[in-house]
Amino acid sequence: MLELQVGFSKVLKWGIAIILVIILAILYRTYNPSGIIYFPKCPFRELTRLKCPGCGSQRAVHYLLNFDIYNATKENTILVLSIPYILTGLVFDILKRPSERILKWRKRLFGQKAIFIILTIIIAFWILRNITYCQQSVAAIRVSVVIQAFCPAQTLV
Repeated sequence: MLELQVGFSKVLKWGIAIILVIILAILYRTYNPSGIIYFPKCPFRELTRLKCPGCGSQRAVHYLLNFDIYNATKENTILVLSIPYILTGLVFDILKRPSERILKWRKRLFGQKAIFIILTIIIAFWILRNITYCQQSVAAIRVSVVIQAFCPAQTLV
């Protein structure tokens, strides 16, 4: 009797989780987060105006659910590139009795060295995307200064 209750509890938790994922997938497929105020904004970007490694992930998920890989990659490249890695990790977790060969690959891909390599990649992505963002911002400021110098009566929005 106790086993049945534990089994039911587990099924209920998984059922609720699956329903929530389906609801979120429908919302993200239907609505682009950039145009809807109800989707959460990045607190790091709101405070600093810089992009964190996760900035654009919601929009990337929207584009992925609509099979637009190009725009998803433009929004957050690291998210799109990490999907095969995440799926590989899920497969490794699902395997009940992995072979020695699988365990060896699991250690290579998800061991301590791999974690440091992934962390380095994420930090490099964070820095590089902000260097590009800052260069674009500086270029926009320069353009606005030139426009104001030649057309002082016009105000830019």
